[in-house]
Amino acid sequence: MTDQDPAVPTSDANAPDLAARYGRGGAGTRHRAGHPGQDDPWDEGDGVRPRPKLSVGARIAVGLALAAGVAIAAWFTIVDTQREPVTFVDVGFSVESPEEVRVTFDVSMPPGTEAVCTVTALSRNFAEVGAVDVEVGPESGRTTRKTVTIATTELATTGVVDHCDQP
Repeated sequence: MTDQDPAVPTSDANAPDLAARYGRGGAGTRHRAGHPGQDDPWDEGDGVRPRPKLSVGARIAVGLALAAGVAIAAWFTIVDTQREPVTFVDVGFSVESPEEVRVTFDVSMPPGTEAVCTVTALSRNFAEVGAVDVEVGPESGRTTRKTVTIATTELATTGVVDHCDQP
């Protein structure tokens, strides 16, 4: 016969059940009406209490705080758009030959406005090997895609928009 592992529970009829062992059962436990065999989950005698609900004033305060946060985010967005009305995104480039590179970019600005973007070609060590100013607008839409070819003095490895400004 082998000895039982003391870490493995045994089914001893004299051993208390887990609820009684941890103070969650026993003679003082109240039962819900109509269900005498089940423990009441809201029984305050076991130390577990339901989470209290927020008062009306607290709900209003949370709602006002959320509304204020959305308003502040919208305000920052509007101010940022007015401060820099012309933005650009490099879309891609292709090196056509050692003497030219083609750059594609998007320019976003309010409809009806104009901008001038400086597009540069860079060599392997990031030296500027070509540049061109591109006039954009006025357009009826907010975003315009432009493709420009830049003449280079040596082989370029990339082409990027340096900056865009309103004239």
